[in-house]
Amino acid sequence: MSDVEPVLIEMVGPVGIVELNRPEKFNCLSVGIQEALPKALRKLEAPGSGIRAILLRARGKHFCTGADLDEIKALRAERARFAEFIHGSEVLKALEASDLPVVAAVHGLCLAGGLELMLACDVVFAASDALFGDQHAQYGLVPGWGGSQRLPRLIGLRRSLDLFFSARRVDAETALQFGLVNYVVGPERLQQAAFEYCQTLARRSRPGLAAMKRLGRRGLDMEWDAALRFEEKVVVDALFDEDVSEGLAAFEARRAPVFKS
Repeated sequence: MSDVEPVLIEMVGPVGIVELNRPEKFNCLSVGIQEALPKALRKLEAPGSGIRAILLRARGKHFCTGADLDEIKALRAERARFAEFIHGSEVLKALEASDLPVVAAVHGLCLAGGLELMLACDVVFAASDALFGDQHAQYGLVPGWGGSQRLPRLIGLRRSLDLFFSARRVDAETALQFGLVNYVVGPERLQQAAFEYCQTLARRSRPGLAAMKRLGRRGLDMEWDAALRFEEKVVVDALFDEDVSEGLAAFEARRAPVFKS
C-alpha cells in the first residue's frame, strides 16, 4: 500500500482546502479516499479551526475519473465488502450536511464517481476545458454514490437519463447551460477564482450560510407547506443570532459587518 496520503488538507486563513491526491490514477475514488474525506471534513469543521468555507480540488491532470476499477474488481469477490464500499456514499452526504459551504474547483475530466462527488458540493467552478460525464453504462455498472438521485434533481430527468444512457461527455459551457456548474473560467484562473469565492463566503455569517444551506437542501425534498413551515422556524431561530445584531449595526453605521460566529 502506498504511503502517500490520498487526501491532503491545508488551512489558508478561514478557507480549508481539501485536495484529492492520486494524480497518477487520475484521482480515482478509492477506499483510501473514502476513509480520508470524512476525517478531513471533521478536522475543518472542528470548533476553533477558524474555517468558514471549504474548497475541494484535485492534483494532477484531472479532477476525478470515477471509482478505482481495480479496487472494484477486488471488492466484487466479497459482496459484503462491495456493499460497504457503496455505503461510502455516506461520505458525500456528509459534504451536503456540513454547516460549511463546499466549493468544488473542477478541471480536466470529471466522470462517473467524480461527477457524483462534484454533485454533493454546494457551488462548482469549472475550467473552460473541463469535461463531464457518467461512464457507468460503458462498463455495465450503475451509479452507486448518489449520482442516480442527485443528477435528476439538479438538471432534470431527461437530461440525466441521456447522460446515463449515452455515457457521453459534455463540455464546461454545456454543463453551465444545464445548471451542472455555477461558473466557467479559464484553466489558468480556476484555482484562484474558486479560492477568492471561498474567501468571500468566509466574510459572511457562518450560521447564516449554514441556515441557508440547510433550508435549500432539506426543503427540496419536503412538501411545499412543510418546507415553508421549516423556513419559518429556521428564520425565527436565526434572527436572534449575534451575527444578525452585528449585521444590523453595520447597516446602520454604513460599514462592513465583522461577524464573530
